[in-house]
Amino acid sequence: MNRFQFVEDHKALYGVKRLCRVLQVSRSGFYRWLKGAAARLARRQADAQLAERVRRIHAEHDGTYGSPRVTAELRAAGMMVNHKRVERVMREHCIAGLRLRKKVRTTVPEPDAAPVPDLIQRDFTAGRPNTRYAGDITYLPIGGGRFLYLATVVDLCSRRLAGWSIADHMRAELVVDALQAAAQTRGGRLDGAVFHSDNGAQYCSREFARTCRRLGVTRSRGAVGTSADNAAAESFNASLKRETLQGARHWPDARTARLAVFRWITRYNTIRRHSRLGQLSPIDYEKTTDSLRSAA
Repeated sequence: MNRFQFVEDHKALYGVKRLCRVLQVSRSGFYRWLKGAAARLARRQADAQLAERVRRIHAEHDGTYGSPRVTAELRAAGMMVNHKRVERVMREHCIAGLRLRKKVRTTVPEPDAAPVPDLIQRDFTAGRPNTRYAGDITYLPIGGGRFLYLATVVDLCSRRLAGWSIADHMRAELVVDALQAAAQTRGGRLDGAVFHSDNGAQYCSREFARTCRRLGVTRSRGAVGTSADNAAAESFNASLKRETLQGARHWPDARTARLAVFRWITRYNTIRRHSRLGQLSPIDYEKTTDSLRSAA
């Protein structure tokens, strides 16, 4: 307990002077502390009100937002608040975002694949949307030891998930469907865009190569066995599973998994704030980029 608070609670019985002497605190310090009691109470009340707003935001986003995104939500709602205060209030009220789970590798290298250069070189950025993409396959665990598989196509400018596909297999058509979905999102073609992936057999297949040629896509691949060469796509997949599974080992069935992923992707593209985009959602960032380009 705070020693000054102890003096305040027992001063009627023992007196301030005696209590301060026994507790080895100064009387002047006690009276300064007493004078600030109203301000401390006001701060506690304000923190309690802030904690309630934080809890609502946290719940609205399925408990996935940490202090940076919560701060961005509060500021977007017109509240001027310091991110350190939000972090402190969340810590004191045991409100926390989700943390990464251990990654499981799904890449199966294709030893006989024709060589494709690495055009990204770990530079996961782009000056405008629809120019550079990264993709990957991740597993979605469901009950009974079974899996679904998700293929993604992420725009490296806006971090928008432009295309994706879920199936109960890892054949080449999984990644083909995801790339074709991205083309549909971008108006039918991806002329001149670079698509970067790992060296999984699906991305090294003839079927995928034909699809890239038809859509006007230039292929790029990282080194075999080097996850850092496709970090942007792997980071996206990690966030998706962390925020949908929320610590669970699997979904109960395939339908539940599909619905959870669809719901998360919709929220991710439209409203989930992204730290690399100045706390904008991918689609809002693309709108801002289009506006700036039109103004220029």
